[in-house]
Amino acid sequence: MSTENNILSIKNIEVIYDHVILVLKGVSLDVPKGGIVALLGANGAGKTTTIKSISNILKTERGEVTKGSISFEGEQIQDLSPTELVKKGVVQVMEGRHCFEHLTVEENLLTGAYIRKDGRKAIAEDLEKVYTYFPRLKERRKSQAGYTSGGEQQMVAVGRALMAKPKLILLDEPSMGLAPQLVEEIFEIVKSLNEKEGVTFLLAEQNVSVALRYATYGYILENGRVVMDGEAKALSENEDVKEFYLGLSDGDKKSFRDVKHYRRRKRWLA
Repeated sequence: MSTENNILSIKNIEVIYDHVILVLKGVSLDVPKGGIVALLGANGAGKTTTIKSISNILKTERGEVTKGSISFEGEQIQDLSPTELVKKGVVQVMEGRHCFEHLTVEENLLTGAYIRKDGRKAIAEDLEKVYTYFPRLKERRKSQAGYTSGGEQQMVAVGRALMAKPKLILLDEPSMGLAPQLVEEIFEIVKSLNEKEGVTFLLAEQNVSVALRYATYGYILENGRVVMDGEAKALSENEDVKEFYLGLSDGDKKSFRDVKHYRRRKRWLA
């Protein structure tokens, strides 16, 4: 991917937990301004750790970036606090649809605007804009978030991120635990926010098929390394990706020994 016009650049980062457990091993990736980039791979591949490295919440989990660099709009950000990053426009939507369950849907959305200094009128206008993207949330705005459905809670989490006026949203496993129809609905909203509001997305996702349909570019992680990257369309048509991540194959089904051989073969790509 061209390095020009990147809003986010990660260069050869290593992440260690508890001073001994090496989780990311020289991960590099670029996110162009206005793009949707997918971070793909199985559970435990290192997707969430990569996201948390950017938003700088690793330290709360006894993790740290020990090598490499992370820059946002050309500025090194690995020493900034999560709050400082939000002020700069980097907002994470965490895995698991985190909501304040005892607050209403609308109160949850308004917590996303806590750092803003542009006044109540601007915040109220943005709240209405969120409701245009998520009409279901407007219907449920007075309901306690803890009593809404999983899909609605995911919408609350994304809507709350929008209230911070983000330039880049880090979206971690948006499809987890959702029915296929709701997954499509969430991704359609992501696409719309990208096209109409100019929000850039880096999304970590196990559902490779749906992610590659909406992303412009993708990186595949395995065991803390990038093993493959490319334009989303090219990845979706790649025979190895189709077989090992999409469950599709044009030829005979390979044996487990062949699978192990393929995984060994991929390592040199990292």
